[in-house]
Amino acid sequence: MGELDGQVAIITGGASGIGRATAVRFAAEGAAVAVLDRDGETAARVAEEVGGSAHALDVRDGEAFARVLRAVADVAGRLDVLFNNAGTGDLRPLHTVDDKLWHRLIDVNLTGTFNGIRAAAPLMLEAGRGAIVNNASVSALTPTRNEAAYSAAKAGVVALTKSGALEYGPSIRVNCVAPGHVRTPLTAVWEQFPDVFDPVARAIPLGRIGHADEIAEVVLFLASARASYITGQTVVVDGGISLPQAGTDVALAELFERFSPG
Repeated sequence: MGELDGQVAIITGGASGIGRATAVRFAAEGAAVAVLDRDGETAARVAEEVGGSAHALDVRDGEAFARVLRAVADVAGRLDVLFNNAGTGDLRPLHTVDDKLWHRLIDVNLTGTFNGIRAAAPLMLEAGRGAIVNNASVSALTPTRNEAAYSAAKAGVVALTKSGALEYGPSIRVNCVAPGHVRTPLTAVWEQFPDVFDPVARAIPLGRIGHADEIAEVVLFLASARASYITGQTVVVDGGISLPQAGTDVALAELFERFSPG
């Protein structure tokens, strides 16, 4: 028996990366999965893979978001889980972020999550149950340089998560996952510049970059009955990179190896 048997789950940004991995994992646990993505063609391929449905959606469009969720719930007769996963990023110094880029990062990452919660909450409240999982980032908690706008948007996702948990309990649980460095199509640049990014992997206490299916496992947990007494929480899944002095520890270890006797 699967952990999500008979349940209906919606995943935004479900066409690739963490979204696709979560769609596969949810389906394996018995859920009927609706894959939402701006790329409708790729969403359709993932939906076919998991035996679900596909819907083209730009999460910045709140009215369209509400229509899609209502349509899914009307066809399936219920809505149990929403994974607000769609997101986008950019790296550049704060003072070079123009208005267009600022609004894109805020609108996709933060407003998109807001639109999802706003659309799902009435449907779940009608049913008296539901679980919402939002995808933030470890950068929401410990930003790195040149990602101010992205980090600000993701920090807003953490705040929305806590607000949703306060407002919609006990019927709806709202939690958040905060991934660290994970191999997805958005991080393909790491493969192109291994000399730059290999030190990042070495600085992670677990010694490697994460995989999308490892994040999917945590999303599944938060969506399932196993997390029945968890709400308003942000679960960091980063291999330990956000631990204080994690990067410094690598440098100190190298110095120790160089200069230790014998």
